[in-house]
Amino acid sequence: MCRERCSMYIIAGLGNPTAKYEKTRHNVGFDCIDYIAKKYNIKVTESKCKALVGSGMMEGEKVLLVKPQTFMNLSGDAIGALVRFYKIDPDSELLVIFDDISLAPGNIRLRRKGSAGGHNGIKSIIASTGTQGFSRIKIGVGEKPAGWDLANYVLSGFSKEDRNFVDQAIEDAADAAATFVTIGMDEAMNRFNGKR
Repeated sequence: MCRERCSMYIIAGLGNPTAKYEKTRHNVGFDCIDYIAKKYNIKVTESKCKALVGSGMMEGEKVLLVKPQTFMNLSGDAIGALVRFYKIDPDSELLVIFDDISLAPGNIRLRRKGSAGGHNGIKSIIASTGTQGFSRIKIGVGEKPAGWDLANYVLSGFSKEDRNFVDQAIEDAADAAATFVTIGMDEAMNRFNGKR
């Protein structure tokens, strides 16, 4: 356990646990964490604070990769507990990666802070950490078609074409996360917002 100040970033991807939800729109945050973990050889297998976590180095910076196992709407239970356990400042050392239906597949958008914007996972994290000031990367999953139920849509999979776009967006999001931990969110936003 950290007795002194830990210099570390928490990078959390949102999703739902169990194989049933793999590769769905709501799980692109998990997919991004898996991509980062593979790229930087970090094993996200330890169970802590209702999450799967893995610590390692990313471009010379210490990071904790996190996949909450609480289901999406209670993501804050895990992330808030980890923020308190490691005594990190969520406004400068927490990055959350999640799906956004207002962005087309293949697009990402970085924000330094803001409201939940209707996303229940983000709403839960704001409630648990007590701040809207944490950084975030939104990965576009496409707009809900007319007549679809929103819950059914975000829990559905992608077409082959859209999956290709999303996989590229996940790579961009991973690069943006690396920029965030090494140079900062302002530079990450400059480089990646409006890229596609």
